[in-house]
Amino acid sequence: MVTSLIMEERIETTAVKAKAIRPLVEKMITLGKKGDLAARRQAAAYLMTDEAVSKLFDTVAPRFGDRQGGYLRIVRTAWRKGDGAEKAFIELLGSEQVLDEKRQKRAEIRAKRAEETRKAMEEAEAQGGGAAEPTEGGEKKE
Repeated sequence: MVTSLIMEERIETTAVKAKAIRPLVEKMITLGKKGDLAARRQAAAYLMTDEAVSKLFDTVAPRFGDRQGGYLRIVRTAWRKGDGAEKAFIELLGSEQVLDEKRQKRAEIRAKRAEETRKAMEEAEAQGGGAAEPTEGGEKKE
């Protein structure tokens, strides 16, 4: 779960789990701020993927260079329907910009796909009905 939080920068889980992983993630960020080889090896021993280690040391830890702690935010959201557990988002501070950029990219991709689909539909309509379509004078095009 610590690896997922570092990779995604925001995850939804139960409030109890969010409170439990907070000290673990803060320790990983502190290791990332140290930046030496020993810290990198300690983080690699705990985190599941090499991508998470590199993201921790390259992007996440430098973001908190001047901060002495409190790297996470827990936002309680709702109650889970099945068992009534309280759900919460746990996120890294400063991830708002990253999440906004991701949303922007997704919106651009969706708009591009919609435009491509619209063009493909117009081309299909033009090719399918264009040969026997009557003109204004009542004659058929060939």
